[in-house]
Amino acid sequence: MKVVITGGTGFIGQRLAQALLQRGGLTAPSGSQEPIDELLLFDVAEPPQRPAWADERVKILSGDISDPAQVAALVDRDDISVFHLASVVSGGGEKDFDLALRVNLTGGLNVFEACRARASLPRVVFASSIAVFGGAGMAPVVGDHAKQTPQTTYGATKAICELLVNDYTRKGFFDGRSARLPTVIVRPGKPNAAASSFVSGLFREPLNGETCRIPVSEDTVMPVLGYRAIVGGFIALHEADGADLDDDRAFSLPSFTVTVRDMIDALRRVAGDRKLGEIVFKPDPFIQRICDGWPKDASYERATKLGLPKDASLEAIVENYIEDYL
Repeated sequence: MKVVITGGTGFIGQRLAQALLQRGGLTAPSGSQEPIDELLLFDVAEPPQRPAWADERVKILSGDISDPAQVAALVDRDDISVFHLASVVSGGGEKDFDLALRVNLTGGLNVFEACRARASLPRVVFASSIAVFGGAGMAPVVGDHAKQTPQTTYGATKAICELLVNDYTRKGFFDGRSARLPTVIVRPGKPNAAASSFVSGLFREPLNGETCRIPVSEDTVMPVLGYRAIVGGFIALHEADGADLDDDRAFSLPSFTVTVRDMIDALRRVAGDRKLGEIVFKPDPFIQRICDGWPKDASYERATKLGLPKDASLEAIVENYIEDYL
């Protein structure tokens, strides 16, 4: 079978690709386990060099997710699954409304229509976000069935695509599932345009001996989850029997609800005698406002019942990052 990962050359896309290659196969539209003979990573740009882990099964292609012809050409087999990760991130989407709609909404529609055009029933896993929740009426703890009143353009596009995944599935166009992500930690490399980018920086820069500037207050609360559990959640959600998913195909991934201070304390516990770079608080009202509009806590009973993974602890997430990247 073929697997397509949109946003495939990004951090999570590449981690997912490696996990799928190691796994070797997935449940195909036939309902049977089939070996993966082609893994296509599609993104706005190709990496500077081919990843060392990419074997002969891996193809890398750059293009525009908002171009329906390009996207249709990706989904060119009936024995296929799609992990749709491509997205303009939160801060970037808030600053450029038109770009967010073109990439997140039009791009999502293109992926869904390409899968709908197949003669089979492909499984589609959509990367959503807890940013679908928000507003003055948001509950202290949001569950999978909380009302969606996002307070960012990014969150709005994710909410719309979640509803479309449900409806395309209801209509029998494809077999969709949405994984609602909390803040992902710890991302290696450079900061990105996500409003939550500083959370990874809080761990990454000090561990590299560099200064980290935090744009929010230390009591800011955020649900977080490590990249290993997120990749595992994508795959587990793909493999789940559709009969166990009911008519709402969106699942909030299990997460830890922590403050910025909690994260700093966990970093220092794991670092031990390692010399850390300085952590400096430098308020940014734009970032603080976005973070304040996100859920402060999330419940995930449906995901737990389905067996989606969760990291052992916040400290374990930091230890995983050190093992994988340092």
